Amino acid sequence: MSTTTARGVAQPAPAKASPARPRRGLRGNPTLNFWLFTGPFLIGLVIFVFVPIVWSIWLSFFDARYTVTPSHFIGFGNYQQILTNSNFPDSLVTFTVFAAFIVPTTWALSLGLALLVNRLRFMRAFFRSVFFLPTAVSYVAAALIWKMSIFNGVRFGLANTVMSWFGVDNTSWISNPSPPWYWLVIVTLRLWIQAGFYMILFLAALQNIPPELYEAASIDGAKPGWQTFRYITLPQLRATSTAVILLLLIAAYQAFDEFFNIIQTKATWAQTPLMELYKTALGTDQDYGAGSAGAVILSLLILVVTLVQGRIMGFGGGEEK
Repeated sequence: MSTTTARGVAQPAPAKASPARPRRGLRGNPTLNFWLFTGPFLIGLVIFVFVPIVWSIWLSFFDARYTVTPSHFIGFGNYQQILTNSNFPDSLVTFTVFAAFIVPTTWALSLGLALLVNRLRFMRAFFRSVFFLPTAVSYVAAALIWKMSIFNGVRFGLANTVMSWFGVDNTSWISNPSPPWYWLVIVTLRLWIQAGFYMILFLAALQNIPPELYEAASIDGAKPGWQTFRYITLPQLRATSTAVILLLLIAAYQAFDEFFNIIQTKATWAQTPLMELYKTALGTDQDYGAGSAGAVILSLLILVVTLVQGRIMGFGGGEEK
């Protein structure tokens, strides 16, 4: 077909654009791409998380000694056993006290480090990396360093060497439960290895605070320092503080590596809940039913404490107006 112009010259009509063909393959199928990327992680999550959780709850209602496929249903017998005939309740009380101390201490230390690093005008990246580096160290390696180098009970340990300069005799930091100096070893280790991670969280939150708030406060006569920290900085960090406290609470009740590697495993004066479950399920009795019941109790306790703490601090309640 052709068209005629004003001068009478015939010109061919423009060809119609052919409809775009849908792309084929990986680039043109977003649904397939989604499942290719998330499928392996979902499969691993189901196999290594969801199935063990359901299996553990199922085992907690059976007599499962030396077997993970029991057939003798005993109801809540394992729960009664783990709560009455073991050291598990005492370990829960001990670590509730431990959490009540280590959580606010780590929160204050990490927040203080974040405030200091945030105020730096030079070498900020250097100090941020220095404080964060201990996070990359495993609890096992850090526990061995604390046990064999710093708080060694002989005079060659760093702590005893420093104390000897002031005329203080050697101190047995770990092997003697009276006085309980082992808590100093474990608390300092945990503070050193985890404060840097939470410092990064607080540092990110501090950098998201609008500077206009501080300028408005300065115009209104607020003094820099405690007043701006109390009435501007701290309220702006409420969501981050809640998340940090939740993570610290969960980590406190799940403590295992440093206790297992620092304190003798046969000692009963500093057993964590996970160490008690480890001895019950993987010890000489291999009572998987009682161990599973203890794991369910510990999970429920962490869940309740988390919900109560989140309720108190308003976590998940939306932004305040």
